[in-house]
Amino acid sequence: MPSSHQQPPSARNRSGADAEDLALYREKFVQRLPESLDELHGPTHGVVELPLHMAWSGMTSYDMGKPRQRMGLYRTVLHEGLHDDLPLYLNQDLLLQLWPVLRTLVGRTVRTVWEDAFPELASRARAAA
Repeated sequence: MPSSHQQPPSARNRSGADAEDLALYREKFVQRLPESLDELHGPTHGVVELPLHMAWSGMTSYDMGKPRQRMGLYRTVLHEGLHDDLPLYLNQDLLLQLWPVLRTLVGRTVRTVWEDAFPELASRARAAA
């Protein structure tokens, strides 16, 4: 007779599938990362228009002079941008400046992938705390 503390087989299988899905989700973001933050030469001012593959469910135009729109642009690019998009739309200095707040607006997986790959982001977050 099974113990009352054991999960049914379907719950154990679902947990394994969830872990595999999470690993695949994480890998999606890892593969998109630039080799170095030095590659990020995106705009720091003006109006930025995102292509539909990134801005598929919301704003497509962002005014870099408006802090909320700038933050929204970075959040969208971090979540939806492909490897080749990141250097075009993200700027190293601006990413470092925004990171302490931006990291609270992105999903946990995005945050940990970027901070694991670029310790300078994690140290910026710790310094701002």
